Amino acid sequence: QVQLVESGGGLVQPGGSLRLSCAASGSINSIDAMGWYRQVPGKERELVATFTRGGSTNYADSAKGRFTISRDNAKNTVYLQLNSLQPEDTAVYYCSAVDRLDVSRRYWGKGTLVTVSS
Repeated sequence: QVQLVESGGGLVQPGGSLRLSCAASGSINSIDAMGWYRQVPGKERELVATFTRGGSTNYADSAKGRFTISRDNAKNTVYLQLNSLQPEDTAVYYCSAVDRLDVSRRYWGKGTLVTVSS
């Protein structure tokens, strides 16, 4: 089994920054393509940024130029640096990973809430 635990969410003013962390534990070698999604109540969960299975990165258009995904393999942790935050970035941010042997199987963390408000 795989556990993904997010941290780093909170309340921030427009224009501010946050860094989210996702620590993976358990069967680490069974997962790939870790990344971040977000969801607003009443809307579908959407991609924010992710590593691809080939190791490159993929960003939603709304994230390009403002958000940066990175990872520390030694710590089994993926980060999401959020800069120039706007109220429309308010959402629950979820960490995700794909099963290496069954790409249709996706693991999710419980999420961390980011609220952008003055």
